[in-house]
Amino acid sequence: MEQVIIPTTDNSRQDKPAFSPALQKVAEVISYLTHPLFLPLLVTVLLVNAMPEYFVLFKQESIRYTFDLLYIRVAFTTLFLPLFVVALCKALGFVTSFQLRSQKDRIIPYIACTTFYFWTYFAFKRQGAAPPFFNAFFLGVFIAIVIGMVANTYVKISMHTIGWGGVIGFLLMLMIGLNMNISLALMIAFLLSGIVATARLILGAHTPAEIYTGFIIGILSQLIAYGIAG
Repeated sequence: MEQVIIPTTDNSRQDKPAFSPALQKVAEVISYLTHPLFLPLLVTVLLVNAMPEYFVLFKQESIRYTFDLLYIRVAFTTLFLPLFVVALCKALGFVTSFQLRSQKDRIIPYIACTTFYFWTYFAFKRQGAAPPFFNAFFLGVFIAIVIGMVANTYVKISMHTIGWGGVIGFLLMLMIGLNMNISLALMIAFLLSGIVATARLILGAHTPAEIYTGFIIGILSQLIAYGIAG
C-alpha cells in the first residue's frame, strides 16, 4: 500500500497509510458503534439475560420492570451523563471535537467519567443487591479511567481499546474466578476487539503502541478490581 505524508499537528501520526474513503467511512461507523461509553450498559444487559439468577435481589413486583430500572440506572450514569458533559464542553468550546482526538480534549471528560463510574460502583456496592463480580466490573472501569486519565498527561491512549480490554479482562475474571465456561463469549470479545483496534488504526486515530497500551490497561484494571471487590 502506498505510503503518503499527511500534514498534522501530531508528530506521532504524520506517516500513515492511505486508505480508501469507503474503508475509512466503515472504520468511522465501527468506531461510533463500538464506543466504550456503550460497554457498561451492553455488559449489564448481557449479564442480566445470561445469568438472571445472580440478580434475583433486584426482583420486586416484576422481573422485567425491575431489570428495566437497572438498565436505566446504568445508562443514566455511564452513558447519558458522560455524553452530556462532552456536549456541554463542546458547546462551551472546551473541546474541539466530539471524537476527543487530542489529549487536551480528553481532560474534562476523563475527570467527569471518574466521578460517574465511581458513583455507579459505590451505589451498587452500598445497595448490596448486585453480585460481587458485577460490582467488581464497575470498579475495574473506574480504575481503568483513572489510569487512563493519569497517562493522558504524558501520552494519548486509545479509549476504545481500554474499554474493550476491560470487556476481555472481565470475561477472564469470570472464567478464572468463577470457573465459568465462557470460551465462546471470550472469542467473540477478542474478535470484536480486533475489529475495533483495526478501525482505529485505519482512521489514524492511534499508533499501535497506543492501541496495545489501552488493551493492557483495560485487562489489568478488571483483574485488579476482581482482586479487590470480587
